[in-house]
Amino acid sequence: MSKSAKLQVPVAPWYKHRWPWLLMIGPGLSVVVGSFMGYIAFTQPDALVVGDYYKQGKAINQDLRRDTVASNLAMDASVAYDVAQSRITGSVHSFGKAWQQPLQLHLAHATLPEKDIRLMVQPDAQGNFSVSLPMLERSRWQVLVEDGKREWRLSGIWTWPAQRSITLRADSEL
Repeated sequence: MSKSAKLQVPVAPWYKHRWPWLLMIGPGLSVVVGSFMGYIAFTQPDALVVGDYYKQGKAINQDLRRDTVASNLAMDASVAYDVAQSRITGSVHSFGKAWQQPLQLHLAHATLPEKDIRLMVQPDAQGNFSVSLPMLERSRWQVLVEDGKREWRLSGIWTWPAQRSITLRADSEL
């Protein structure tokens, strides 16, 4: 036998070595995880993005005018939830006098629009209202009180049940 025949070691094919497989684990996992994330992105739409965002963006100036009208009327409102009676109660005043015209009360859930609550309320002669409402979910609510014609509005954040009630006042600095 020749010397060169003794020095040649039989080489196994690449797939029988561990190093190519170890090097392929990273890119392979990236493809699997990326595919899963793509699946989630396309099958679970983001509920926080509204379809008419441009139209709503243009409406911001109108909303600011509604805040100014509420400020000019010195509006204030209070809203509370009575667990024992399953009722949402409150009062609305303008210049310290009772507001007696119909109101819209909107409780917007922090993350799930399908849990939003819209109520039409009619205050009595003292500006008080009370509406039956099944159990109010524990959440952070965006509260919006506005007149029936949507000429003014009061808004604020209510973390229920940590806060038993919320008081909304028009900002006089608008």
